[in-house]
Amino acid sequence: MKGKVCYVCGKENLNKNEIGLTKKLLSKDAKTYYCLECLAEYLEVDTECLLEKVEEFKAQGCDLF
Repeated sequence: MKGKVCYVCGKENLNKNEIGLTKKLLSKDAKTYYCLECLAEYLEVDTECLLEKVEEFKAQGCDLF
């Protein structure tokens, strides 16, 4: 089975955090996904901010991660 691909840059095999962030921040029903770098650019934040959010969501028990 082929992994998920970034909608913008085409990066292949997105990891669980990248897929989870796309769903959590954009749409739970997302059919297209963003890599960390492209999502940060789209949201106009830095990647470090997104990584901090991943840890926050994990600590809250979010099952997307």
